[in-house]
Amino acid sequence: MHWQTVHWIAGGILALAWFSRIVEAAFGMPRIADIARPEWDRTPATPNGEPRVSIIVPARNEEEHIRETLIQLLGLDYSNYEIIAVNDRSTDHTGQIMDEIAASPQGHCRLKAIHIAELPAGWLGKTHAMWTAGQQASGDWLLFTDADVRFKPDSVRRAIAYAEAERADHVILFPRMIMKRPGERMMIAFFQALFVFGHRPWKVADPKARDHMGVGAFNLVRRSVYDAIGTYRALRMEVLDDMKLGKVVKNAGFAQRNVFGEDLISLRWAKGAFGIVNNLTKNFFAVLSFQWPRTVACIVGLGFLNLGPFLGVWMAHGWARVPYAVALASLFLIYYGMSSRSAVPAYHFFLHPVSTSLFMYTLLRSMIHTFSNDGIVWRGTKYPLEELRKGLV
Repeated sequence: MHWQTVHWIAGGILALAWFSRIVEAAFGMPRIADIARPEWDRTPATPNGEPRVSIIVPARNEEEHIRETLIQLLGLDYSNYEIIAVNDRSTDHTGQIMDEIAASPQGHCRLKAIHIAELPAGWLGKTHAMWTAGQQASGDWLLFTDADVRFKPDSVRRAIAYAEAERADHVILFPRMIMKRPGERMMIAFFQALFVFGHRPWKVADPKARDHMGVGAFNLVRRSVYDAIGTYRALRMEVLDDMKLGKVVKNAGFAQRNVFGEDLISLRWAKGAFGIVNNLTKNFFAVLSFQWPRTVACIVGLGFLNLGPFLGVWMAHGWARVPYAVALASLFLIYYGMSSRSAVPAYHFFLHPVSTSLFMYTLLRSMIHTFSNDGIVWRGTKYPLEELRKGLV
């Protein structure tokens, strides 16, 4: 086959893939609500007043962040809520800090600290911590969050107002990513582009679509729905517990919504590009269900989809460059659109080949590390690969 023909076929596939996605995103993304807008600055309208919210914060060795997170949660402008902080076998001062804040005048009626000394067999530490807190929660809504998330005072009030108005069962609030280094911006820009391409957040609200969502920083779910899907016991060995919570909620037929919120919640995911690589090494192989053929195929697919347009426009000649150019233009428009929602400027598009290569490396690294360890090591605890595979949802 002539090389020009190969370029037309490959370029056509890439152009169709990226152009169709930018068209979908252009029509779909504006339909996602932004609860930071003035119309959501209100009190939830329910017959019985403000629904009770149980905010669940699992933490293991989080002494650097836990104090600030709990103090901000205690400063919410919402009246009917409780905080359940779970110290999951920490070896630092996390548990002590929780107890200090719980005993303070601000926290003594609002914050409860639970201390877990031993992890039962067949559980991940985080899922067990959240399940344990859920057993003691009294809220109509459960908000699962992380120990390093920063909350603005009106974040929960706005989210509950939206959830009740929309009659949603599960609400995911996207966090504002705090980025302090160029490598963080580059990697998060790629992650967001891949997220738009693969997860179609505008389809999450469509009950006929399979697209689902879950974010560890802010998973707000009705208590009745949480119980109906089997609680976190159904996800006890899931490394990707946040996304899988969204999957089981959506598959069970409940109403799921994801929303923007500017900086209502924010977090710093990692320090530097390789900080993100290290964070993802734990769970990237889990995304592919711990199957090496799928992982190898995914690495090849990532390379073709993301490096193909850049290589093709340089290697092809004449009109055969056109489909590659269409793919590149569509990809740039995704970066441009994302720049209006995040602190990542659109010019990070030009670093897309670098970030792609790092993500391909991360996938390969995650697979090799999991096989070499016969499992994953997460926060000092090893979880065998056989158990992880059995616990997949």
